[in-house]
Amino acid sequence: MNLPIGKLRGLQQIADDNAFLTICAIDHRGALQRAMNEQNPDAVTYQDMVDFKLDLCRAVAPYASAVLLDPVYGAAQAIAAGILPGHIGLLVSMEKTGYSGEKTARITELLPGWSVEKVKRMGASAVKLLVYFRPDLKEIASRQLDLIARIADQCVKEDIPLLVEPVSYPVEEGGVSAAKFADMKPGLVIETARQITSLPIDVLKAEFPADMEFEQDEKKLLQLCQELDRASRLPWVLLSAGADFKTFKKQVEIASKAGASGFLAGRALWQEGVQIRSREERMDFFNSTAAPRLKELAEMVNRYGKTWYTKMGSDKGDFEAANEGWYEQY
Repeated sequence: MNLPIGKLRGLQQIADDNAFLTICAIDHRGALQRAMNEQNPDAVTYQDMVDFKLDLCRAVAPYASAVLLDPVYGAAQAIAAGILPGHIGLLVSMEKTGYSGEKTARITELLPGWSVEKVKRMGASAVKLLVYFRPDLKEIASRQLDLIARIADQCVKEDIPLLVEPVSYPVEEGGVSAAKFADMKPGLVIETARQITSLPIDVLKAEFPADMEFEQDEKKLLQLCQELDRASRLPWVLLSAGADFKTFKKQVEIASKAGASGFLAGRALWQEGVQIRSREERMDFFNSTAAPRLKELAEMVNRYGKTWYTKMGSDKGDFEAANEGWYEQY
């Protein structure tokens, strides 16, 4: 696989020195507001959100290969505050928080006033897009794939990497039991990987292909992750999806052994800090707990994982050489 020079540079920037993606996700918006004040999320102010994200970024960024931030509360703010080290990659999200449509037919919407061109112009390393996705809902899935394809085309034009995060959800009328959805999840996650990595994106941010509350057999879990690896045509990383740290740590180990190139970890690293009201005490938690958790996960990925460029057909991270005069056609 040949990579254009901008995408190649962006992927290098969001990876660590050993070409693994060890990324902290701090782009939460509506969910974070609800977690900070369950009774009255609207009472969480703009500055409350900014302070939380900047404090967390200050603690974990030095140990991450990159940080994922949103444009509303985090990305420009972290740069302006000087707390995102220059050698750490920056991913910026594209989607509006939440979704439109029914709970059983979720449509991702883009953040108004935001664009791939702006992500590139602000100096970010990569673009991230979350899509709610059920491959068995043909019409809705087609609309979501069209959105991904449109953003992918813009990323090709701007020559910046695109990471796509598909999230499955129950759609059955009247709800579905957790056990039944757990039975469905492996097939949904694996087929989703197959469909989305057929598009011109660069990295898949995948769910773990099982619910570990209902499946604890590590041999079976490894087999499912290996199926996910075969289904994905591109490098893939694991998202934490709100799992507690102990669970996510085991998922990262299994996924890495199956071929994952890293993780984008959010609440698994820092969710307990949301309930700490004192900013000083919360910062202590970020430094004493969230940052060491990230380092622990990064060490595991470096021990067991597959470099991002391996999936792209490169053994050492070198791609087609830039020929004389390449800039004239760029």
